[in-house]
Amino acid sequence: MLTPDRLFRLITELIFLLLGGLLVWLGLSGRLFFDRRSLAWVIASVALILWGLRAFYKPGEWRARWQNWTRGLSLVLVGVMMVAIARVPFAWVGPLLTFAGLLLVARGVLGSLLSLRPR
Repeated sequence: MLTPDRLFRLITELIFLLLGGLLVWLGLSGRLFFDRRSLAWVIASVALILWGLRAFYKPGEWRARWQNWTRGLSLVLVGVMMVAIARVPFAWVGPLLTFAGLLLVARGVLGSLLSLRPR
């Protein structure tokens, strides 16, 4: 039986899985209609990096350390990918966006498996 806490974590990881799928689809289709050099893009990328770094230092349960590391590392890597997207030539934006989406898909799958494992 899933506790409400574990169910909430599972739903959160499902949302990240779907968000990663959306980024993969956008990267592969080439429908990139956003300003990657705007201030909002930079703020969002820095916020993702800081949010991911906070997961490393947040005190938590010893058993949940792999979940925290997975969450933190994925957010830091996606934030770094967003900073890179703002700086690379336009031809590289699609593949980088696809890679960022694959990172989020991997986080969703791995986080779901870690939250479903028996304690």
